[in-house]
Amino acid sequence: MPTTLTINGQTHQVDLPDDVPLLWVLRDELGLTGTKYGCGVAACGACTVQIDGEAVRSCQTSLGDVWGEVTTIEGLGAPDALHVLQTAWVKHQVAQCGYCQSGQIMQAAALLATNPAPSDAEIDEAMQGNLCRCGTYPRIRAAIHDAAKMMEA
Repeated sequence: MPTTLTINGQTHQVDLPDDVPLLWVLRDELGLTGTKYGCGVAACGACTVQIDGEAVRSCQTSLGDVWGEVTTIEGLGAPDALHVLQTAWVKHQVAQCGYCQSGQIMQAAALLATNPAPSDAEIDEAMQGNLCRCGTYPRIRAAIHDAAKMMEA
């Protein structure tokens, strides 16, 4: 039986079993490859997307468990209209290899939606499940602070 999903403001129908991970629906069925496969066990955060504004790991969220509108990195901003976090990421040169960055940004966007002026400790707590092999954590924290200031202005 087909499932109807709203992803980045667009309606999609997929005819897949309910237990297929959302990650594979996004990447393989819909071609939204900004969401990355990292570990497959929700431990690294590379696959982070938002469902109704809540950050979730798409590798462990089954198609049948999707409860609302999905936002991926492709829906957060566009090349000619970057989201404030994407602008801050560029300004602070956060990305090294870049593999984890879409998940990092989606997690940070969920944080700023609920806490528009987070402290260092709140950022660290919110971002602790998103791993960066390049170790750009200080830049990530600085970019989140900068994005928060830009959003306030």
